[in-house]
Order: sequence, then structure tokens, then C-alpha cells
Amino acid sequence: MTHLQVEAAPESVGMSGERLARVGSHFQKYIDDGRLTGWQISIARHGKVVYHALAGHRDVAAGTPVEADTIWRIYSMTKPIVAVLALQLWEEGAFELTTPLHRFIPAFRNTKVWRSGTVESPEVEPLAGPIRMWHLLTHTSGLTNGFMRAHPVDALYRDAGFDLGVRSGVDLESMCDTLATLPLVFQPGAEWNYSMGFDVLGRVLEVVSGMPLDELMRTRLLEPLGMHETTWHVPEANRARVAKLYGAQPGTKLAVLLDKAGEAAFRPPPVFSGGSGLQSTAYDFHRFAQMLANEGELDGVRFLSPRTVRYMASNHLPGKVDLSAFGRPLHSETTYDGVGFGLGVSVTIDPVKARVPGNVGDFGWGGAASTTFWVDPVEHMAVQFFTQLLPSGTHPLRSQLKQLVSQALVD
Repeated sequence: MTHLQVEAAPESVGMSGERLARVGSHFQKYIDDGRLTGWQISIARHGKVVYHALAGHRDVAAGTPVEADTIWRIYSMTKPIVAVLALQLWEEGAFELTTPLHRFIPAFRNTKVWRSGTVESPEVEPLAGPIRMWHLLTHTSGLTNGFMRAHPVDALYRDAGFDLGVRSGVDLESMCDTLATLPLVFQPGAEWNYSMGFDVLGRVLEVVSGMPLDELMRTRLLEPLGMHETTWHVPEANRARVAKLYGAQPGTKLAVLLDKAGEAAFRPPPVFSGGSGLQSTAYDFHRFAQMLANEGELDGVRFLSPRTVRYMASNHLPGKVDLSAFGRPLHSETTYDGVGFGLGVSVTIDPVKARVPGNVGDFGWGGAASTTFWVDPVEHMAVQFFTQLLPSGTHPLRSQLKQLVSQALVD
């Protein structure tokens, strides 16, 4: 089987089939009025898929429907995969969370920190302390993203060729050396800011393993997990299965085709971006999510220790505060109130404050095209949602999905 199938009746795991039907009914409305073109949703509890629904089209113009094996651009849902890969090496002693980044990428020893000034004339100060590995895994390094457009340093990133992707002609090594010459937005560990930290982390993994990131990921994680269709670019043979990429039309928020941007999925990437580089299927990503729900094991193969998964899904923000208290209220693939951050995943620390149902300790992440997943260790659930709409904050899909999944739990 290479696509998801329902494996058990919802009632056998404490969920209501009648109530689960509300999930599809609700999100069908997004297709009916043109806000989404298609989607795929799965819910597993106690290791069994009990709900799998798909609707709409992967290509509206061609009239081709979303199917069980549709391929989706997962963008930043690449980050949790890279985090697991990093933690596999961490378990072998390749680094500590406190290890300075410059041990692996020496150029970061002399990185400066923005203090004031302008893009043309920045005023900087020395590092108060080094960027450490835990900073990369938690978005607290002081690195940023060019597409944020919220700070003068973001403009410096764009000028250096780092916007929605990276300029051609660079590899991970040269990309990191260039990033090290740009100022940090703040001192490492002082704040939370959605950043290129996972792209830098990908280079660290190459250094410590002696392997290119794509080969390391394929041999250590994707192939052993059975994620055979999770790739850095989609081969020609599978091109027809890839969902088209759409954007939200200004004003109406109706989905409009972004054909040129979508073509990037079919080309080898300029660099293997640990922050956003992968395409995947619902079947493949469910295997990854279920491995985490099983505390690091799937089909008899152990990928991480249960204690490592629990540590990964703990709130690592200093003072154990939420993102509202520690983060910059800018773009992210999560909300801020009642949500902390672990090692590559957001973590619910107060669902009441978040105003979204869930449990303390549920964790996950989303992607730029409005995809999302989460794992709930309390309810023993793994949930995922795929569509292809940029940007991810256009509609409250993630909070609504959590709300609808919660109301279907009846045990």
C-alpha cells in the first residue's frame, strides 16, 4: 500500500464517525466558494487511521481530482523532518545542544548583531555569546528570513539573494558563509524569530555526518520510514500527480493559480534547504507523524528514543513562556498565545490561552501552502491536512481543524 486507507472504525478508538463527518462538510465549503481548490485530511488514533477524506481538484483547469496519492509541496513541514534527523545524530553524540555553531561553521564565530542604523549603514555589536545548536532548533539564533519584510536585516538578506529561496550558484556551505556575514536581528537566545536556522542546521548535519543532506536524510530517515515519495524535487514520472500551487487573490481571497512558482517542485533545488525543500504525500507524511506519535518507533524500527521525542516536544523557550511573551509577532506557521516551541515543532502549553482546543504537550508544524500536522500524545492522535494555498495565514484552517477534531472525540 502506498496511499492512506482507513484502518479502523472511529468508534473502535473513541471517536464518533458521525461527528467526524463534520470535518469534511466544513472544509467542503472552502471548495464550494472557491477559497480552496482541493484538500486531503487524515486522522489516526491509537495507531489506526480512522478518518481519511479528500475533496476538490489538484488541478482545477485540467479537472483532475485530489486523489489518495496526490503529491503536495510541504515547504516548512520539512523542518520537523530535519529536526528528527538532527536528533538522531545528537543521540549518537555528534553534538550537544550547547555546542557552539562555529565549531561546525567557523564563519559564525565573527557574526555581528544589529544594534541600530539603516540598511545602507547598519550599526552592529559583537556577539555576547555564540549561536548554539539549540538556538538553531528553536528559532532563537537571531537569524531571520528575507521574506519577512519586518526588520532592516530582512532587507540585507534579500540583497544577498535570500528571499523566498536562495539565489542560484550557491551551495549550503557558501550560503552559510554568506549568512554569517550578515548581522543577527538580536543576541542569540534573547528572542524567538522565524528564521533560516534550519537551513543552517542542514549544513551542520552535512559537516558532522560527512554526507550531503539529501543523502543523509534518504538513508537515515526517509527510506527506513518507507517515505519513498518524499523528495527534493518530483521526478517526471510523477509530475501529473502533483497538486497545482494556488495563491489567495487580494480582496476576495479566492484561489488563483501560481503556475510559475509551482514549477519549482519539478527542478532540483539550488540547495537542499532544511527549512522548506520537500514534496511529500499524505501516506508518507503520516508515517513520519505516526512515528512521532509512537514516541520514535514505527513498524518495529526505532528512529528516536521515547525520551528524545518527549524532550523534542517540550517547551524549550527560556522561562518556559509562550511565543507571545518571547517571540516577535511576525509571520509563523503557528499561533503565539499559549504556544511554546520545542526542537523543530511548536508545542501547546495552554490550550485555554490559545483559544484552540487541544492538550498540553501536543506538537506539530505547518507549511507555507497551508498544510499542517500535529501529534497529540494525550489523545494518541496524529492529524494532517494538505492543500496548496499561499500564504498559509489566508484562512484559519489549522485552528478550525483542531476544533473539529476535538469535538469528534467521545471517549
